[in-house]
Amino acid sequence: MYKRYLLPQELKTQDLKRHQFLKNRYLYFFKPKPIILLNKYQRWKRIANLMKLSKKAFMRLEWMIHYYSKASKNASLTSRHFNIPRQMFYYWFNRFKEDNLRTLEDQDRKPKRVRQREITSVQEQRVINLRKTHLYWGKKKLAIIYFKTYQKKISSWKIQKTIEKYHLYPNPKRNQRIQSKRLKAQRKKRITELKKKPILGYLIHFDTIVIWWNGLKRYIFTMIDEFTKIAFARMYTSKSSYNGRDFLLRVNYLLDDRILNSHQDNGSEFKKYFEKTCNSKQIKQYYNRPRTPKDNPSLERFNQTIQREWIRDGHFTPDVKRFNQELTPWIIEYNFVRPHETLNYLTPIEFAIKYKQLSQMYSSSTQG
Repeated sequence: MYKRYLLPQELKTQDLKRHQFLKNRYLYFFKPKPIILLNKYQRWKRIANLMKLSKKAFMRLEWMIHYYSKASKNASLTSRHFNIPRQMFYYWFNRFKEDNLRTLEDQDRKPKRVRQREITSVQEQRVINLRKTHLYWGKKKLAIIYFKTYQKKISSWKIQKTIEKYHLYPNPKRNQRIQSKRLKAQRKKRITELKKKPILGYLIHFDTIVIWWNGLKRYIFTMIDEFTKIAFARMYTSKSSYNGRDFLLRVNYLLDDRILNSHQDNGSEFKKYFEKTCNSKQIKQYYNRPRTPKDNPSLERFNQTIQREWIRDGHFTPDVKRFNQELTPWIIEYNFVRPHETLNYLTPIEFAIKYKQLSQMYSSSTQG
């Protein structure tokens, strides 16, 4: 509630000075703060924050501010400062409008005119009849039969879209399963999406080596840590997902439950039980891109090493138990004794200890 001050005529002359003093003292606390106006470039930044522009648009706004404020309207200096082509700067400069900062956002690249399906109802009905008559024939064969029957050409693309529209498949349930598998394969996380970190167990690569020996088939599961290059291998009689699960649990035990992400190809040994174990251990799975072995170079190199220096050197035996027992000293030598060029000629265990991924006690107890 505000104080009411008496008018001067209502006061006595002796109290007038005292009244003025109290009035000024009271209003001192309610003095308005000075308004500081922002310059044009500060207003641009504030408007960009309010509009929630993307990082790319905000960076382009920095180009414009530098061009006007620091580069003296010199496009070459601005381009060199931000290390961008002049052509790119001019493109966004011509699009830039002070009253609409959204002009710095990327435009929608969706085509304005998309291809429309041009098939008449007569053509559609003819394709349905031909497909029902020859349910197992492909779209190209049906296009030839369509021409022979009606003396008119039709594209195989129209036939395919008609088949999809009316689900004209010989076994709809089987086709649905195939389509669901394809969709699931598309949703897989690829290894290119993962940003690697220098941590033991952050990314473990898995693979399988197939060995033929006098009509017998054996499978060697292999793994390697992306950062420290600690590796492990074990032979199995089959590459079932159950054996894949067993190998994963052994590796996870050796690394003291440190596995955060696993990387493998699309083989069946890394399905079902392997996936269930990854889910229970909260291990994220990443897959190779199709037909791209270069996505797993570290483990591909280890696979070559174990085949050249161990298997082809006369140490192979189809007896799984004996093979694994004899392979163990070689694995220990690989991790504790063998220097690695990629690790600056340290062993994987020495490298892990150097970067405090393992304790000295762990390494000495393992060697013992």
